[in-house]
Amino acid sequence: MRPDLFQAPDYYNLDDLLTDEHKIVRDAAREWVKREVSPIIEDYAQKAEFPKQIINGLAEIGAFGPYIPEEYGGAGLDQISYGLIMQEIERGDSGVRSTASVQSSLVMYPIWKYGSEEQKVKYLPKLASGEYMGCFGLTEPDYGSNPGGMVTNFKDKGDHYLLNGAKMWISNAPFADIAVVWAKNEEGRIYGLIVERGMEGFTTPETHNKWSLRASATGELIFDNVKVPKENLLPNKSGLGAPLGCLDSARYGIAWGAIGAAMDCYDTALRYSKERIQFDKPIGATQLQQKKLAEMITEITKAQLLTWRLGVLRNEGKATTAQISMAKRNNVDMALTIARDARQMLGGMGITGEYSIMRHMMNLESVVTYEGTHDIHLLITGMDVTGFAAFK
Repeated sequence: MRPDLFQAPDYYNLDDLLTDEHKIVRDAAREWVKREVSPIIEDYAQKAEFPKQIINGLAEIGAFGPYIPEEYGGAGLDQISYGLIMQEIERGDSGVRSTASVQSSLVMYPIWKYGSEEQKVKYLPKLASGEYMGCFGLTEPDYGSNPGGMVTNFKDKGDHYLLNGAKMWISNAPFADIAVVWAKNEEGRIYGLIVERGMEGFTTPETHNKWSLRASATGELIFDNVKVPKENLLPNKSGLGAPLGCLDSARYGIAWGAIGAAMDCYDTALRYSKERIQFDKPIGATQLQQKKLAEMITEITKAQLLTWRLGVLRNEGKATTAQISMAKRNNVDMALTIARDARQMLGGMGITGEYSIMRHMMNLESVVTYEGTHDIHLLITGMDVTGFAAFK
């Protein structure tokens, strides 16, 4: 493993837009990634294993629910701080950021926003500390981009609910202590239910043979007549808008996280271009390589400005779902393009685990698909500007 010499690009002096707290939070996450993630992540990706020993560290840097109020165990930070933490973690690995994103935006967020006071007190502090890990059950084998068609359902049995169905492509599922599961009641209305590991009939088989997000644990959620206590239903919001509100928060974090992956690929390619000698000069002295690097830093800078402004809007409660979709789509596509160009710049070395680029590229092939595919986010923007829904 090469030493982590990462230096973050800031071509437009965007640090001037950040508060001292923002920079302290970001720098703490950056140093933790350099110390705890970079030295091990290539080995864990090769083994297709999630490094569970980093969970406590993720909690310590505030990666689990950083915007959750302190009274519930969170750090009480703003949305830009959340984004910066996700950026630094994904600079290390998209799979590790996925773990943190799911815990924060897809498990803690719905309990905080839609849960009862009893649920908040019971679950949020343990989730914030990493004592509990969670997952989010929305996508099904036959319903991905159309989650409203879900068939997972629950029936009222008097003193409990009976849950049946299955969810697929679930990050954290193999080791999660709880799952926030979205299912239809007998009237077809969607609600969130907190399902705990150990409930009879609830299993979480792991998904194997992935080429992407190899250092992230992915699995299924299977519900075979699972008895769920009635107090585990999230009472304060129902309908498809409830899980989609969680996805807004997660997609916002992804928009920041993708910048981290792009910055790492750019920094690696820039450093390599100054060291690699061909035809008696560094490859960075050639026009074609400079073109690649100039386009990389331009796109990163544009994405940084986009997410910073989106963070301001989130802090003000003004960011729309469509604005978040635009940022997620743009930034992940940007990162994937940069990863591919950076891989080319490194030639054959670009495919080895000695450098992070190929791992980022493979990871981003999942990020460009999950939590709204590249094309679906395009249609969300199209609907927003025309007023016409083109999904059907």
